[in-house]
Amino acid sequence: MWVKICGITNLEDALCAINAGADALGFVFYPHSPRYITPQKAKCIAEHLPLHVKKIGLFVNVAPSQINLTCKESQMDMAQIHFEVDEDFLKALEVPYLCVVRAKSPQEILQRQGTLRFVDAYVESFGGEGQRLELSWFKHSDNHNIILAGGLSPENIEEVKAFGFYGVDVSSGVEKSKGLKDHDKVRAFIQKAKA
Repeated sequence: MWVKICGITNLEDALCAINAGADALGFVFYPHSPRYITPQKAKCIAEHLPLHVKKIGLFVNVAPSQINLTCKESQMDMAQIHFEVDEDFLKALEVPYLCVVRAKSPQEILQRQGTLRFVDAYVESFGGEGQRLELSWFKHSDNHNIILAGGLSPENIEEVKAFGFYGVDVSSGVEKSKGLKDHDKVRAFIQKAKA
């Protein structure tokens, strides 16, 4: 199972996640988030990371030109689009991207079906609140293109595995405080996800 550790704010947390087997790291370029990181600081971390680990910048309510510039400045491999956008917006992106579906109902998990996407619980503050989606919503859906986010932790990752998701994305569930990872939790989460 593909694993992304999101909300990285320092090199120690990034290296812990990578050494534990993370496939991707998330950097939050949303100034209202307690996990916000500047493009310059993200670049300082990115420069020390191996090429096989994807560096993904998370964006909320910004123009495509800003996403293109920030990804270039911070050496991100990809953008995570955490807000509603149209096809013209996506066509204007010069970097690979994944969209986030912020689901309020079982019907909404079907949005962007056929594309690899994040599916997260809807929260006003755009994630990082540990809100969890109802797993029963996924019982009869095709989940192989879904990266599940929201409310995941080392305690509940094993029950998620039975649903056949492409991957999982965790942030608050492996923290000791907002923006700082608990290394034991990071290791336990990745180990269980990949077991």
